[in-house]
Amino acid sequence: MIVYLDSSSLLKLYLADEAGGDEVRQVLAMADTAATSSVAYTEARSAFARRRRERKLSHELFRVIRSEFDADWPHYFAVEPTAGLFNEAGELAEKYRLRALDAIHLASFVAVARAIGSPEVEFSSFDSRLNRAAASAMRSLKRVR
Repeated sequence: MIVYLDSSSLLKLYLADEAGGDEVRQVLAMADTAATSSVAYTEARSAFARRRRERKLSHELFRVIRSEFDADWPHYFAVEPTAGLFNEAGELAEKYRLRALDAIHLASFVAVARAIGSPEVEFSSFDSRLNRAAASAMRSLKRVR
């Protein structure tokens, strides 16, 4: 099984004050591969830096988290956005009323599901709107097959 992590799930793996980290780790333990969009790298680094600026992370903890994340990043299957993926993200943003980066994550998830077969891909997010959109997109993919 492949699990697709949006940035909300990915961050929970690194930020101890974020509830849900254990849940994400359990899902990852059952997965063969963890996928995400390459934009998640920038989202995560930005979130870590923001917490450092807001003094929610000490300088030392910030460096440790950033180092762990950078060491882990090559092990994620990162979906690289293409013009076609951006076009689909635009369509999905309109259809499901999503923010731009959420739509990119959904389009990336759909691309992975199409490529390997939708029943073998799970979506992990802590955003209820994005979860509903992913479930709807999966139902649409299953009808097409």
